[in-house]
Amino acid sequence: MKKYFNLIYLMVIVALISGCKKYLDINKNPNASTDPPIAGLLANTTNLSPYNAYYLASLTSYYTQYLASPSVDGTADTYQQSDPSTAWGSIYNTLTDLYDMNKFAQANGLVAYQGVADILTAYNLSIASNAWGDIPYSEAFLGGAKLAPKYDNQKGIYDTCLALIDRGIALLKLPAATGGLDAPSDFIHGGNLTSWVKTAFALKARLLNQVSKRPTYNATSVLAAVDNAYTSNNDDAQITAFEVRNPWAQDARDNANLVLDVWLSSYFVNATNGKTYGVFDPRLPLITNKTDSGDYRGTPNGAGYQGTRNTDHVQCYLDVGKWYSADNSPLMMLTNSEVRFIEAEAALRAGQLDRAYNAYLAGIRANMVKLNVAQADTTLYLSNPAVAVGKNNLTLKLIMKEKYVACFLQPVTWVDMRRFDYNYQSFALPVNVSLSTFIRRADYPSTETTRNGANVPAYQRTDHLWWDQ
Repeated sequence: MKKYFNLIYLMVIVALISGCKKYLDINKNPNASTDPPIAGLLANTTNLSPYNAYYLASLTSYYTQYLASPSVDGTADTYQQSDPSTAWGSIYNTLTDLYDMNKFAQANGLVAYQGVADILTAYNLSIASNAWGDIPYSEAFLGGAKLAPKYDNQKGIYDTCLALIDRGIALLKLPAATGGLDAPSDFIHGGNLTSWVKTAFALKARLLNQVSKRPTYNATSVLAAVDNAYTSNNDDAQITAFEVRNPWAQDARDNANLVLDVWLSSYFVNATNGKTYGVFDPRLPLITNKTDSGDYRGTPNGAGYQGTRNTDHVQCYLDVGKWYSADNSPLMMLTNSEVRFIEAEAALRAGQLDRAYNAYLAGIRANMVKLNVAQADTTLYLSNPAVAVGKNNLTLKLIMKEKYVACFLQPVTWVDMRRFDYNYQSFALPVNVSLSTFIRRADYPSTETTRNGANVPAYQRTDHLWWDQ
């Protein structure tokens, strides 16, 4: 995976110029001054949070078999040790800025900033803990007092996230929060507090639904959060403005220039080209082009390139200018379509079949509308007997299949796969896999094992996280 070995140099540069990051450096923190640029912190954190989803997805998309390496025995494809230092460093840089933003907001009565900081802290903590389990938090931002912070328990991190979400919602509903954000500095919701409250509830619904294996799972609580979350694609938490271009677009350009990566997995292609489920998905042509043979064909994870030379287009990849890989394509954190599938799953578990089925169809439709699928193609797909199964024949497996396609390139899919025990139709271990079973957690980055190794927990990549048991 070229991202992690090329971007490590970027992290070295960031470490050199970012003396302000408490957790990553021992130098004095300029953001701890009496008057930090709080609008700048808002701009930085609302810009970086969607990027953090991308950095994690650059690893997890191989575990979920959205992507496959064109190289035989690809590192992430085959569950070998991977170094996600870029994702870890960016998440903790973001969390440090959120800590500073929250601290200054509390001291100055800026409740809107405090509420947004709580919500974004919960988001970044949750995606980090869902990848690594135990992570530093309570001692992570104390600077020189704690250069080697302890790791907080993953269940405690989860509980902290829910508490932060609830506090953030309460703060944003206070009269004092109204008009309290610098709108141009908010790259996600443009200063709209109603949108931030919906995003908080969407994140809460995701986290409450995540514990479906645990005895504390409560479908009613999930649905209550859904009822206050997104109602249309206009609510989605995402960014669409970039200094140069969407990072997936850059990956597609690199691939076109023979810096090979972001090839589509055989599993994903077969799940959408009609081979696995018997129905062609009209979203596939919006993601990739046909091969030289005039079909859609992916790369088996671990098997690598199947052609005779690297310039042959015998397998599909993210093509330049497609929906996910165009320069101004949205970089997403949470979406209306994901919320609809959360609703469908929770309603099915609660025995509310009408609600479950309607939400399942709405999730598909919302994603197709977002990708600009032609109305006729959307209608044809939704009326196909493989999709239009009726409320009495709806299954979790079918909901998860459709959610898998709708959440393409999102790290949340790896959460779904683990809690669903990888029970997706025809999903199998990669070729040349280094483990005897499916991977359950990411490696801690080298930046952490070398700097804070005494506190890094012992682990195996096959260890189940607390919610995956």
